[in-house]
Amino acid sequence: MDQIFYIDRQAKKICKEQVYGKFFPDPAIPLQHRDPFTLLIAVLLSAQSTDARVNQCTPALFAKASTPQAMAALDPAEIAAIIRPVGLAPTKSRAISGLSRDLIVKHKGKVPRSFAALEELPGVGHKTASVVMAQAFGQPAFPVDTHIHRCAKRWGLSRARTVIETERDLKRLFPRKKWNRLHLQMIYFARTYCPARAHHIERCPICSVISKKE
Repeated sequence: MDQIFYIDRQAKKICKEQVYGKFFPDPAIPLQHRDPFTLLIAVLLSAQSTDARVNQCTPALFAKASTPQAMAALDPAEIAAIIRPVGLAPTKSRAISGLSRDLIVKHKGKVPRSFAALEELPGVGHKTASVVMAQAFGQPAFPVDTHIHRCAKRWGLSRARTVIETERDLKRLFPRKKWNRLHLQMIYFARTYCPARAHHIERCPICSVISKKE
């Protein structure tokens, strides 16, 4: 039997038992939002930042503007001043302003329900589009962040070098109907039990089991 396939099957079984079979059965979306537009903005802000920092900034931002029309009316400098704690404020503020205008002009002020249309918006990449499609519209998607990318490799689910390749591998391994919930469960699990730093194999319910099988 092919060794990579064997590792994948064992890891998949353990993840099914430990991640969506036992831990975090009903994971909440970690970014505070009200609707598809505010989720889109929050996910954009989370790039190279943390959910905690984003959640500290968005209440003030959404108090000023929670619709594309209101956001487009703000000066990018005003947006940047509010979101400065998340980092890359000048770039992100221009993207927020630009995508708000595009939503008004091209999509009648609504967040589009397609990957292609979302990824045409300023500042919106594949991961951001995937989160919005999955969590705002319930469309099957498997957004891969650094936590999932790291753990997929540690757990033998993927040997991919890029998040796009990891996404492909995880979609191959897990049922389509599980993707939307599983990506959140993996994020919460990774943060709690399998962090990038100070990682102790014996304390991780998945790594501790996989290590014994090697």
